[in-house]
Amino acid sequence: MLFDFHTHTFFSDGVLLPIELVRRAMSNGCAAIALTDHVSLSNFEPVIEALVADCRLAEKHWDIRAIAGVELTHLPPEAIPELAARVRARGAELVVVHGETPAEPVAPGTNLAGVSCPEVDILAHPGPIDLELATLAAQNGVFLELSAHVGHCLGNGSVASVARQADASLLVNSDAHLPEEVLTEDLARRVAAGAGLTGDEVERALLANPQLLLERIAERLPRT
Repeated sequence: MLFDFHTHTFFSDGVLLPIELVRRAMSNGCAAIALTDHVSLSNFEPVIEALVADCRLAEKHWDIRAIAGVELTHLPPEAIPELAARVRARGAELVVVHGETPAEPVAPGTNLAGVSCPEVDILAHPGPIDLELATLAAQNGVFLELSAHVGHCLGNGSVASVARQADASLLVNSDAHLPEEVLTEDLARRVAAGAGLTGDEVERALLANPQLLLERIAERLPRT
């Protein structure tokens, strides 16, 4: 069983239609995929509307959980709590914060804002983080990402080591932008092992923690 909670369509900087990305993930054995295009104040409303439409279409016809999410990207850290609340109110089922990856000039303080915000689910590719940040993530239920993406993956070892000390929850995500980057089970396991996870920790990051996140998302759905 395979899960991926960080991907991009052509509604930001990916190249695939949302429905095409879902279909490719499904063909790779994915049980649940989140579409998390880059958003800011300028574009979050049309992006969420588009992703919700194709996610519901996919779920109507296929046996896959398709999640309409967002990645809050390159924001001033002080703006993250307000925009996180706004995207959630607009219908985002999952909120990812674009962390302080070593591959991009992300504003300092973004990681702290991400792990401190109650509306945030995942801090993506946070780069090297310290024990204090990982402990805050654990306390606030924010998952830390081990990234399969080139450049972003450079911080995986540090993230895994500090998460272990803080008992923070890890996920392996693709951050896929291109068809060839769509996650496979083999790639997910190689990313987890390459970050230094033990066998039990690999299973937790790839299976148990995704189930916990899916349960959280389900709890937020309107009661019918």
